[in-house]
Amino acid sequence: MNFSGKYQLQSQENFEAFMKAAGVPDDIIQKGKDVKSVSEIVQNGKHFKLTISTGTRVLVNEFTLGEECELETLTGEKVKTVVQMEGNNKLVTTLKGIKSVTELNGDIITNTMTLGDIVFKRTSKRL
Repeated sequence: MNFSGKYQLQSQENFEAFMKAAGVPDDIIQKGKDVKSVSEIVQNGKHFKLTISTGTRVLVNEFTLGEECELETLTGEKVKTVVQMEGNNKLVTTLKGIKSVTELNGDIITNTMTLGDIVFKRTSKRL
C-alpha cells in the first residue's frame, strides 16, 4: 500500500492532555489545538518523507523502514528510532516512550500516539 498523498486533519482526541504530558509548552498547545494541519507523505519504496504543516510551523521527517533514523519530536527534539511496517498499512515507531502507530485505510489516515495511559488520536483525510 502506498502512503503518498496530502492529508487534511479531520479530528483529534485528547490533544491537550497528550501535549501537556509530552512536555509541549501551553502557548504552543493553545495555538495548535484548533489548527487543521496538512500532512504530506512521499513514499518511494521503503523511504518516506513526511511534511506536517501546522500554521506557521513545518515539521519534516525522513526515514527508511527498518533503518535507524533521527526524527524530530513534537517538542523539536531530535531522537534516534527505527520505523517498522506492520502488515501493509501500518507504520510503527517509539519516540521517547511515545508509541506511534500510523494506519492507512483507503483515503483515511489515523495516527494514534500513546504515552503512558494517555492515547492521542488524529484522523486525516486524503485531499
